[in-house]
Amino acid sequence: MTDNLNPSYKKTVLTVENLNVSLVTTANPIVSDITFSLKEGEVLGLVGESGSGKTTLSSALLGYARHGAKIVSGKIEIDGQDILRLNDQQLRQIRGKKVSHVAQDPGTALNPALKIGQQLDELLEVHQPEQSKAQHQGKISKILQEVGLPFDHDFLKRYPHQLSGGQQQRILLALAFILQPKLIILDEPTTALDVTTQSLILNIIRKLCQEYRVAAVYVSHDLTVVKDITDRVIVLYAGKIAEDAVLDQLFEHPRHPYTYGLIRAIPDVAVKKALAPIQGHAPSPNHRPKGCAFVDRCQYATDLCHQKAPELIQLADEFDPHYVACHHLEWVKLIDIHNIVDELAHTRSDQTVVLKAQQVNAWYGSQQVLFDVAFDLKKGECLALVGESGSGKTTLSKAIAGLNESVEGQVYLENELLPFQAKKRSLKQRHKLQYIFQNPYKALNPAHTIGQTLSKVVQHFFNTNAQETAARVSDVLAQVSLPEQTKSLYPRDLSGGERQRIAIARALLCQPEILICDEITSALDVSVQASILQLLQELQQHGVTILFVTHNLGVVRAVANRVAVLKQGRIVEFGETDQVLSQPKHAYTQLLLSHAPSLVKAETQEETESCLLV
Repeated sequence: MTDNLNPSYKKTVLTVENLNVSLVTTANPIVSDITFSLKEGEVLGLVGESGSGKTTLSSALLGYARHGAKIVSGKIEIDGQDILRLNDQQLRQIRGKKVSHVAQDPGTALNPALKIGQQLDELLEVHQPEQSKAQHQGKISKILQEVGLPFDHDFLKRYPHQLSGGQQQRILLALAFILQPKLIILDEPTTALDVTTQSLILNIIRKLCQEYRVAAVYVSHDLTVVKDITDRVIVLYAGKIAEDAVLDQLFEHPRHPYTYGLIRAIPDVAVKKALAPIQGHAPSPNHRPKGCAFVDRCQYATDLCHQKAPELIQLADEFDPHYVACHHLEWVKLIDIHNIVDELAHTRSDQTVVLKAQQVNAWYGSQQVLFDVAFDLKKGECLALVGESGSGKTTLSKAIAGLNESVEGQVYLENELLPFQAKKRSLKQRHKLQYIFQNPYKALNPAHTIGQTLSKVVQHFFNTNAQETAARVSDVLAQVSLPEQTKSLYPRDLSGGERQRIAIARALLCQPEILICDEITSALDVSVQASILQLLQELQQHGVTILFVTHNLGVVRAVANRVAVLKQGRIVEFGETDQVLSQPKHAYTQLLLSHAPSLVKAETQEETESCLLV
């Protein structure tokens, strides 16, 4: 991201000094010794795995600590005002006016009971009551135009649920920028969006930050997105800054082993690369070691790393400020830092067709959403379904799984006609085809332990005794790389990646021949995502066939043998992965690829907002 304003003339908008946030119960630090500053118009990326402290730090920048946490000490100065010295009423006055927040899920952030126009009006009336109605309307008209939304009576009368996901996210951006705050906190605002809508949102954020000289903190686990929008990146690990560098330095010359591990774990649309998850897990606030928090996952660790936590130091040989917290910076000499891309041979499937769909049509009410869709699945392959939101990916996958009743056509499972209603399928057919949902937390019963959830599946399908059931549950937990003690835990006790592994384990207990995976890695950290994708590849080696629904074209390049591209309910391109992603024939596929973020390819995207403003 670039700005016409000379950096030396930019005003410092945000200053954070020695910030410490701890658990109330144990006083153990969640984030500690955080120090950095941010200038007007600058976008800072805040990255790290779940549990790294990203959300805690970004919340503190709003003067807020989540339940069970407390801001213990430090300074957070926004536009010369230390917000940690303000009372609740004063904080309410600056939120929205000096600092704004854009949430990850606009569906929950927007008031469902208020029309879009009312939500914009209300914000201006609260913070700028001295201005006239005409002035408010002028500001609303201007900001809606800038985020690519219409300023007309019909649109302003809509409720949030009547907007698409991309439109909802643009309304959040309008609400965040309309008061021209000094600082905006963006909490993974593009996680659930398809690549074209994501590209549009990033372009809007980039443009508005430059136009209004707003400083922004962009929280994300997706480093390809971070590379596309930020000027500088802070990598957090176990509540501390592991590395802080300008964008190019961080991606071209990562100096912390953790940063390097994150970059290696990212699948990329431009190249096939071996998936390399960081082994192990980040320690929780109550279980952090005495020395370096990364010590148990670092292959370069020594006794010094176990005994003493490294300090964040500035590298003297760098032109731009580059800070690293590592005892052994010489580890870089042991590897070729640029040899991150490793050629990967895709899992080869045989030519046996295990599932065939013909002339599949589907409706939502009276509206047809799938049109004569046809494809086949070969034993042991991974077929990716890609396309924008609303293209029909999930509708098609649920139709195959028997979860959508407004469907016509034919689906054959091993040459046997498969009913579209799951309740009409035989027990053997339900064994063979299993569905893994995007949100494992909603798909798991919160009142049951993991052991109870998995045991019920075994008993339902196989009528085993207690000993046989326990053995099968233990075996499947080992298969998805989870410890035996996981059986006694509840879904709330697990991380997002662990819950997703449980969802996979539950499906595997049915001994399926086909797994339908619906966006199962969209909300996962890159390292956890890499481990999940590795698991799916291992399953393919054992003959399991996978239908993989995703909007992440980097993941498609890494795991899929073939790709089906859907647009408005029709397959517009179908073929081998490398052929489709490297030499796309259809203009729609070319559009998707042009907007797919990448660490490798040169970004030369042209403006296509006129095609995307829907």
